[in-house]
Amino acid sequence: MKRIFTKKNILTVPNLLSLLRILMIPFIVWLYIGKKNYYGAAVLIILSGITDVADGIIARKFNMISDFGKILDPIADKLTQGTLIICLSFKYPNMLWLISLFVAKEFVMALLGYITIRNTDSVNSAKWYGKLSTIVLFASMVLMILLPDLPMVFVNVLIILCGAILCLSLIMYTRFYIKILCKKQ
Repeated sequence: MKRIFTKKNILTVPNLLSLLRILMIPFIVWLYIGKKNYYGAAVLIILSGITDVADGIIARKFNMISDFGKILDPIADKLTQGTLIICLSFKYPNMLWLISLFVAKEFVMALLGYITIRNTDSVNSAKWYGKLSTIVLFASMVLMILLPDLPMVFVNVLIILCGAILCLSLIMYTRFYIKILCKKQ
């Protein structure tokens, strides 16, 4: 297996932006749960989203795409998404089933990703359906945080939308990984 953890692969601007997103998570939780500062939490979430877009643009434009970054970027996304779902579950109990779906999806994705790396010696980039899932989750979560008095019907529609997009992403990635693994054999 090739080395993906070299100094050149790790110390890049896009990877530092991904690390910054991870470091923002405790502050988002503190603002949302501890201080009930919903606008402050939303600002940090939006900033996190902007750094997510920026790291991708910078990585492609300045040829800083690395296997380490292909792993770190989705980890930052998933940690942020999972944290937001958990935080919102304190206010919206229907988020509990979304937590279960999210955990199951990410477990399957991590397992398939690991198996693919082991068998193909390559790390795959995010696909459009993964990016769509991230956008829908972040937009829904920010909306629920910025508008804490949303009618429950609307909140439940957002939760169902997030669940549906997580299922779509899981199905599409599973198909993608199975195709790769079948070609390898």
